[in-house]
Amino acid sequence: MAEKFRASLPANDVLDILIVGAGISGINAAYRIQSHFPKYTYMILEGRGQMGGTWDLFRYPGVRSDSDLFTFGFEWSPWEKLSPIADGESIRQYLHKSASMHGIDKKIQYGHLLTNASWSSKDCLWTLKALYGRQQLQYKARFLVFGTGYYNYNEPLEAKIPRIEQFQGQTVHPQFWPEDLDYANQQIVVIGSGATAITLVPSLAKKAAKVTMLQRSPTYILSIPNKALKRPWYCHLLSQKLYFMVRRLLWIISGRLFIWYCHRWPDGARRMIEKSTTQQLPVQIPYDPHFNPSYRPWQQRVCFCPDGDFFKSLQSGKATVETSIIQEVVPDGIVPASGKKLAADIIVTATGLQLQMFGGVKIEVDGKPLNPSEKYMWNGVMIQDMPNAAFVFGYTDASWTLGADITAKFICKYLKYLERQSYRAAVPYLPESISLLPASTINLQSTYVTLGAANLPKSAAESPWTGRKGFIPDYAWLKLGRLDRGLTFIK
Repeated sequence: MAEKFRASLPANDVLDILIVGAGISGINAAYRIQSHFPKYTYMILEGRGQMGGTWDLFRYPGVRSDSDLFTFGFEWSPWEKLSPIADGESIRQYLHKSASMHGIDKKIQYGHLLTNASWSSKDCLWTLKALYGRQQLQYKARFLVFGTGYYNYNEPLEAKIPRIEQFQGQTVHPQFWPEDLDYANQQIVVIGSGATAITLVPSLAKKAAKVTMLQRSPTYILSIPNKALKRPWYCHLLSQKLYFMVRRLLWIISGRLFIWYCHRWPDGARRMIEKSTTQQLPVQIPYDPHFNPSYRPWQQRVCFCPDGDFFKSLQSGKATVETSIIQEVVPDGIVPASGKKLAADIIVTATGLQLQMFGGVKIEVDGKPLNPSEKYMWNGVMIQDMPNAAFVFGYTDASWTLGADITAKFICKYLKYLERQSYRAAVPYLPESISLLPASTINLQSTYVTLGAANLPKSAAESPWTGRKGFIPDYAWLKLGRLDRGLTFIK
């Protein structure tokens, strides 16, 4: 079958698959492709000097996963440790080990920044331009996989903080944490209340004189045990491989059940989280307003803190929380609207990410620019009018890798379908006569998502022009859904 598809190659130097990005998404896609198509040629272009994507970029104190590694890890390379939450260094080591075990690391071209991707319907090929230092290189490929994530690696989200230029201390964004920053015995204000802030506060509090988390509005925070979990009795009845499969499945099910409960009975979920939070707060910090969000659980992402480390830092007195908008920044701190000045030597702007698709690559189809933000997603994996290309998009209410693996498995199924039908390419096509009602691509109401929504492809409620629907419906579509609906094929 592979030979039928490869017979259309005009030259020996044309790649079958080109993967952009050597993070979680790119490494997983590479494994699936080489497992299903051992004769296919593929390459991974990575703009940075190391593999790992987010986990190589983010180096702020305490950086860790915000979902369990049993499902965040690869299905084909189980997370063998017993603790579900892992720090950044452990995740980097895991990625290197997983990639090297299967020779994926030898397929990566580091320091190769893809800048342009141009599709030719005449040749059924992508022409790619990449920068390697000052040298411009060119590649050709039949199929593209964008494992570039959904945010800008080079520019953080610029938060509008009144008079921040007046501050005479050091301002730091977690995305670009200085390696030589000495924050011992310093007064630190962390602006934000998301997963990054919840991670930073307890880590900084170990060395800093005082850490204040300044939030405009609170978020839901849940403590989860992260000490080495004991293996249950039934694991002794199973092989190691089967045990890892069962453990992964149980974590997938329990995670989906929790989210379903939050959506189905939001008041009950709110009370449950309130009870857990109140029990861990010191007497001087009240639940309301600091931990009582105005929205329902999972309208924004629920934050998890392993072994309650965030609350322990509050109990120690080394950390505290303030809920208020910022009135102004002064040379030695921040004055919130409450009027209570917060002294600061360092301000950390943990205010979110700047959303960006395709890593900022300029895309053309038959000589015409294609703007992904003006197009609809096809089943959450392809983009309208963009032939032979998949964009890896994970989940925001579950482990990213679960969605990334759905995409990788779809790519393999899609390529096999092209082989069987003797097609060279396919493009998601939406007739002008069909009118769709746009829906949110990322089903969260976080500030950075709202601000960056215009940079994302559109989604609709009508199939197949939807984004991610959830692991179970996406998996069902992968196994049972039609691949020809909404696609135009090229012989």
